[in-house]
Amino acid sequence: MERFFITGGNPLQGSVRVSGSKNATLPILAACLLHGAPDIIRQAPALKDVETMCDVLEYLGARVKKEGDSITVDTTHIHSVEVGEELMRRMRASNLVLGPLLGRFHRVRISHPGGCNIGSRPMNLHLKGLRALGARIEEKFGYINVVADRLEGAKIHLDVPSVGATENIMMAAVLARGTTVIRNAAREPEIVDLQNFLNRMGARIKGAGTDVIRIEGVEHLESVEHTVIPDRIEAGTHLVAAAITGGEVTVTNVIPEHLEAVLAKLKEMGFQVEVGDDWIHLNARDMRPRPVDIKTLPYPGFPTDMQPQMMALACLAEGTSVITETIFENRFKHVSELLRMGADIKVEGQAAIVRGVKKLTGAPVMATDLRAGAALVLAAFAAENGSVIEGVEHIDRGYEKIEQKYTALGARIIRVSD
Repeated sequence: MERFFITGGNPLQGSVRVSGSKNATLPILAACLLHGAPDIIRQAPALKDVETMCDVLEYLGARVKKEGDSITVDTTHIHSVEVGEELMRRMRASNLVLGPLLGRFHRVRISHPGGCNIGSRPMNLHLKGLRALGARIEEKFGYINVVADRLEGAKIHLDVPSVGATENIMMAAVLARGTTVIRNAAREPEIVDLQNFLNRMGARIKGAGTDVIRIEGVEHLESVEHTVIPDRIEAGTHLVAAAITGGEVTVTNVIPEHLEAVLAKLKEMGFQVEVGDDWIHLNARDMRPRPVDIKTLPYPGFPTDMQPQMMALACLAEGTSVITETIFENRFKHVSELLRMGADIKVEGQAAIVRGVKKLTGAPVMATDLRAGAALVLAAFAAENGSVIEGVEHIDRGYEKIEQKYTALGARIIRVSD
């Protein structure tokens, strides 16, 4: 087991470069299964989740080669369309192989996926979309068996704009016969990046980034090289790190428009924010944040993946903030850990009422999931004395070289292994 030892009190200063997007890299890696040829994915972050997806691809028979931040995936010799329980339980995004395997081989078998325990994330929307395309589905003994003689284009309306379901349906429909229209589709930037990758391969997709996506089926796809977009959640986390420590940080390799909801709230809290073409500068020197009300919503609303970090920041605001979580019902697990550090938070249903305190104090805390872990790291940076954070494996799922990046900004953070 590994843990972080963090001594707080240092305002973060300097410049930090954002890595490639985890949530863009994962579906793009899965999409390589759509054809039997090598693809090169650039700016892929070195993360546990990316490693797990590569393990899934290799399990299926792909050849995966990593060089720096590039991953070459050759899916010429896929010998299996089944992903076992052990791999699926390591990461929920493993279910993204459903669409491409079904599209290419017309059959796939996976166990129900795992991942962070932050709330109910059922597979029903994924399966509803695949059924509409002509798949026959049987769920038995913890496995999902999907078979289709031939996929046919269809009109599909998602009950909620699920990111994973939108991606799986897009990938399955690429090789289907005819036209598929997805309505109430998720609008996240990572879906736009998946569309761009697939279109480079020869797919015909329009509308990603809006709530209606149209896919014209094609007969075959070509090898491509693609650079994934920067990770907007990592970028947002760095900005909050500067804000919570009273620092001044420039975040580079970022697409500012992907962070408009986060930037609006940071400005509302009183921070000075400057935006360039591919950078964001935040100055929090000599100030205490103002309280803010936040409600998580699907993109372009405020991202649920930034809610824990913003709650940590709100703990030090001069007043009371209300944070409402509408996406995942179990995404307040970090509250009990922030309370150990001196925060004043009361949870009432979907809302957390955060009364700002003048200071947080170091404490031993546990990261229960990826973003909760990020929130605890940020709180520890601002706290008096030292903190010990257990559950570092969760944090490693979504933040590349986190201790190196923050050490370079002046944080005192050390990783220790048993």
